[in-house]
Order: sequence, then structure tokens, then C-alpha cells
Amino acid sequence: MTPIAWLLISLVVLPSSYLIWALVSSDRKAMLAVQGNLSQGFSQEGSVSAQRAPVLLDLSKRLTPAGYEAKLDRWLSLAGRPTSMPLDRLVIAKPLLALTGAAFGLLLYSKAPTPQNIGLGLFLTAFFYFVPDLLIYNKGIKRQRDIEQELPNTLDQMLISVEAGLGFEAAMARAGGYGGGALAQELMRTLQDIQVGRPRQESYEAMAARSSVQDLRSFVRAVVQADKYGIGIARVLRTQAKQARVKRRQRAEEKAMKLPVKVLFPLLLCIFPVLFIVLLGPAAIKIIEAFS
Repeated sequence: MTPIAWLLISLVVLPSSYLIWALVSSDRKAMLAVQGNLSQGFSQEGSVSAQRAPVLLDLSKRLTPAGYEAKLDRWLSLAGRPTSMPLDRLVIAKPLLALTGAAFGLLLYSKAPTPQNIGLGLFLTAFFYFVPDLLIYNKGIKRQRDIEQELPNTLDQMLISVEAGLGFEAAMARAGGYGGGALAQELMRTLQDIQVGRPRQESYEAMAARSSVQDLRSFVRAVVQADKYGIGIARVLRTQAKQARVKRRQRAEEKAMKLPVKVLFPLLLCIFPVLFIVLLGPAAIKIIEAFS
């Protein structure tokens, strides 16, 4: 066998052997005892979280850089922290998917040992490793776009509620209760933070930190300043709602102006050639028959 084949085999066999060794050599009795104490309501000081963590999670966190794990946590925050993909499960799934891609690449190389299959195996390993990142990042972009679209209408609802005599938090609760989108979820989470004793300013800033929408961050800064200096919240809401509507209209106009440029290339590459073939094809056939 060639050195490249041995390298591919080692990429699959060595991590798998290390995982099996970690599972076999771990103290299962101690882990079961800790889990039993936790289920009965007892608490232990020290590294309880480290003892409670599964072996695969501990191993995956050792293999994952700290900065990369923080970036994954940020993307999950922008995506609304879906229950189907928490951070721990994401950290565990990435190395396992990479091993799956490496196994596929090794299988292809065993059937046909060519450089193309080697490159395909490396591509599958990298692709399977970064597939969860792509899914979470795409979900976060869509969610932030939904927040940006819902913000003007939500601010109008809160303005109506405040002018009707409700307080700011009651207006947030009404807008979040009647809404069903991502922004309504963020408002309800902020209210829950306030209810459990978190300071208002810190709760508002946390809502802004969980989003990448600049309009929402501007709104949070205006609310914090109004709360600090005693400015009327109705005037702040009216100004912010007006600015949000203007920016939404400007974004719509910008997309409308970009549309002709985006349509130009499909028009030149796909529609015009077919149109020329349909119109000039019969004439070209007649000319070729006449001169032949």
C-alpha cells in the first residue's frame, strides 16, 4: 500500500481507537454514582459539571479550540438557540461527522486508489465537519432578517399600547404575546430576565447582544437612555418606529434597484441564446442549404 493509503487509514483508525479507549477506561461507576446523587437532589462542590459531562462531550471539547466554540455559541445565539441543536450536541456531532466523511473517503480509495478519490475523501471530511456550522449560520441569518422585518410593526404596536396607558414592560408583554415571530420571542425572553431579578438595563443590553440587527440595537440604546434620563418612552417609541419604517422602505427600494442587475446575467446567458436559436435557427439552416 502507498503512504497516502496508510495516512488515510490512520486518520480514521487513530481517532476511533482513542474514542474507544476513552469510553473503556473511564470510571463508569463513579459517573453513575454522581448522576444518582444529582437525581436525588444532592450537590457536590468542585468540578461537578466536569464529572457530569459525558465522555464524548469532554473529548470533543478538548479537540475543539476555545475560540471556535465561542463562535459556535454566538451563531447559536443568533439562531435563537434551537432546542434540537444545543451547543454540547453540536460539539459532539462535528467530530463524528468528520469521521464519517473520512470513512467514506477511505471506502472510495479502497475501491479505486486514485488522486481524485483522495481529494474527494478530504473534501467529504471537511464538508461533513462544517455542515452543522452552515446550517446554524444560515438559520441565524434568516432569523435576524425576520427580526429586521418585524421591528417596525412591533414598535407601532408598543407605541399604541403605551399611548393607551400601559407601561413599557406591559407593552412589551402585549407585543410579544400577540406576536409569533423571532422578535416576539426575544421580547418575552427579556421580560423573563427582568422577572427573575436581572436589572432592566442589563436585560435590554442582553437582548441587543443576542441580535445583529442595527435597528434593534439602536432601539435598545434609546430605551436605556430614556430610562436613565427620564425621557418619555412614548416619544422614543414614536421616533424609533418612524426611523424603522423609513429604513425598511429604503431597504425595499435598494433591493428593487438591484433587481435589474441580478436579472441581467441569467437573461444574457440563458434566455437570449435560446431566443436567438429559435429566431435565427431556421434562417441559418436555409442559408447553409443554399450555399451547400
